[in-house]
Order: sequence, then C-alpha cells, then structure tokens
Amino acid sequence: MEPLLVYPDPPAGWLAGVLETAGYPYRAVGDAGDAGRLEPEDGWAGAVVDVAADEGGFALCRTLRKGDDPFRPLLLVVARESLAELDFREELFDDFVVSGASSVEVEARLAHLFRRTGRGKQHDLIVYGPLALNLETYQAALDGRVLDLTYMEYELLRFLAAHPGKVFTREVLLSRVWGYEYYGGARTVDVHVRRLRAKFGEEHAHLIDTVRSVGYRFGAARWLPESREPAFGPP
Repeated sequence: MEPLLVYPDPPAGWLAGVLETAGYPYRAVGDAGDAGRLEPEDGWAGAVVDVAADEGGFALCRTLRKGDDPFRPLLLVVARESLAELDFREELFDDFVVSGASSVEVEARLAHLFRRTGRGKQHDLIVYGPLALNLETYQAALDGRVLDLTYMEYELLRFLAAHPGKVFTREVLLSRVWGYEYYGGARTVDVHVRRLRAKFGEEHAHLIDTVRSVGYRFGAARWLPESREPAFGPP
C-alpha cells in the first residue's frame, strides 16, 4: 500500500498513534509544496488532513481538490465545536471524523473511502451507521467509542451485524454463534442481547430489535415491495 498523506507535520500524537495501530503507512506534510515533493511514484493512497490541529489544512484541501482530477479519498479531522462549519466546505473532503476518534472509527472511515475509490488498504470491516467492527482485531466501536465486549458478546454482535434486517430465532442464534454442541438454553441469547444493549447505551439500544414471538433482528427491517393487483382483477 502507498502511504497516506497526513497533515500537519508532525501530526497530532493521537492521530499518529491511531494510524500506526491501524497499520497505515503515512508521510506527514507541512503544506502543498511538501505534498507534491514527497508524493510517491504511484501517488498517495489518500489523505488525512487535521484541521482541528491546524486550520491551514483547509488551504491544502483546496489545492488538492483543484483541477480536472480532484484528489481523493480525503478524510478530514475536525474539532467537535467546528462541525457546523463543515456545511460550507463539503467540496473539500469526502468524509470526516472528530478529533480524538478511536482507531476503529478512523480505520472504518478510511476503509469506506477506499472501497468507494478502489484504492488503499482494505480490512475486513462491518460498518452499520454508528457501529464499526474490525473482524481482524476483534474490536467494535460505536460513535467512535470502543466497546468493552466479551468474546461471545462480540461474536453475537458480529453475526447479527453481518445480516442487517434479517430476523433470527434464539435457537438459530445458539447454533450459529455458540455452536451446535452448545447445550445452553435460549435464555443465553437473551442475556447477551441485554448486555449488548446496556453497553450500546440508551441512544443505540434499538440497533438490536426484539421481534416478538420470533427472536432478534439487527438494524432496520427490510420491507418487501408492495404487491401488485393481478392484471385480470378479482375472481
């Protein structure tokens, strides 16, 4: 993988640590001149521009976006108190994270951008709204907050999140997550779902929905298209 362009030079300590934890090579630049002079032969994999650390990054973004082939993917790091200002600068970036975000969230955002552009390093990730799961590191984050999950809580969440909108009975979840040789009762599933919801917090507990008399569903339900009346009319 080619390195990421990272601004400023040196990058904020938390950002450098996040990128190193996620395994992304990068080169820090101080301005557009550095970006051109240090650019690898095959081009940059993408850019992470931290305007929370230095608002001069917006000038770099404008330079990178100029021309017939604007630079992408470009991930912006912004201070939480400056989020409202992004509405007037949407053309300068592809996605953003709040300064201090976890490695799981930053990696998920970059992976999403790489999938869209077909560039860079691509990990096995599941991203659903505010939830991101890294299947390689067994980490999960919600709104950038890393969740402290047990092994089986993670496995249950991984299975459900991999099939959004689909309803599973407790018996199916027991066999698919715990294994066919597990002899625990259906209450095991209920207990783990309750613990996951508690760790999600009230705001996101709805991500795992109870389908009465059936089981559980992750995410929004999938509605079938409306049926059409038969062309020949009622009998």
